[in-house]
Amino acid sequence: MSLSEVETPVPGPGEVLLRLAYAGLNRHDIFVLNARDEKSAPLVVGSDGVGAVVDAGPGVDTSGLSGEWIINPCLGWDSPDEVPPVPEILGDPRWGTLAEYVVVPVSNLARPPAHLSQVEAGVLSLASMTVYRALFSVGRLREGEHVLIPGIGGGVAALAMDFAKAVGAKVTVTSRRRAVLDDAVARGADHAVVTGAQWSSEVEPVDVVVDTVGTAVFDEALRVLRPGGRFVSIGATTGAETALDLRDLFFRQISVAGTSMASAKEYTAMLEFVTEHGIRPVVGAEYPLTGAVEALHALEASTHVAKIAVALGDRKGGV
Repeated sequence: MSLSEVETPVPGPGEVLLRLAYAGLNRHDIFVLNARDEKSAPLVVGSDGVGAVVDAGPGVDTSGLSGEWIINPCLGWDSPDEVPPVPEILGDPRWGTLAEYVVVPVSNLARPPAHLSQVEAGVLSLASMTVYRALFSVGRLREGEHVLIPGIGGGVAALAMDFAKAVGAKVTVTSRRRAVLDDAVARGADHAVVTGAQWSSEVEPVDVVVDTVGTAVFDEALRVLRPGGRFVSIGATTGAETALDLRDLFFRQISVAGTSMASAKEYTAMLEFVTEHGIRPVVGAEYPLTGAVEALHALEASTHVAKIAVALGDRKGGV
C-alpha cells in the first residue's frame, strides 16, 4: 500500500465525478488488498464516501446535482430477488473512494439523511445496506424477537444492534473486551457476554444470529439458536473455515444463509429506515488522507472500535 498522485478520473456516459470530503473504510478493503501481489494492476480501494459533483459525463443532466451526495457502492444490482452471481462493488475492480475524486454512475448517488454529520454520512453506506438486508430481507427479524450479534466492537455489528433495537428486538452482543461490551450496553444492548470457552451457556435462545466474525464464534453462535432460528453470515474476520454437522440444521429446523451488500431498492429502504429512526453510525477514528495507509493497518488490527473515516481534501464546492 502507498499514497500516490494519479490523474483525476474522467466520467463517461451516465457517470459523474465527485470531489470527496470523507471516505469510510470497510473490511472489504483489507480483503481486496490482501489478495493482491506485485503483479496486480494499480487500484484505489474504498467503497464509502460523501462529496459533491464537480463534473458529469455525456447524457447526465446536472441541473439537480448541486449539494452533497453519498454513494451506493453496489453496482448493477437493482432488485432484492435478482441477485447477481457476484455483486460488483466500488473499490474492486472499479477504482474506489480512498482518493480525492471518484467516478460513479449517477444512478448510484443518494442524498445523505439530513440528521447525519458529513463524516457520519461518509461511512454509512456499505455497512448499513449490508445490515439492513441481513436483518430484514434475509434474517426476517421481527419486533420482539431475540437477536445475537457477535463481535460488537466492529462498525457493522454496532449498526446491526442499532437497526435491531429500532424495530423492537431484544439484542445480545459479544466481545472479547469488557470495555466494548459496557459501551454497547450504554448504547442499548440488552445483554452482553464476554467470549471465551463455551460462552453460549450465558445466552438465552435466540431467533436470529447476524455474524461478522466467522470461525471463532460459529459453533457457539449456532448452538444458541432456537429451533427454527436463522443464522445470517455477513463476514469472516477471524476466518472462513468451519465444521458443520448437518443434523444440527435439519433436526432443529435451522436456516443458515449468507449475504453481503444489498440491492438498489434495499439501499433506498435503508436510507429511509435510518432517517425514520435517527440512526447514526459510530465513528471511532478519523485520519487525514496522508494517514490512509496507517488507517488501513489500524482497521486490519482492530485497534479502533466502530467505523474509521478518512478526511479527503476540500470539503466545499460542487456543480
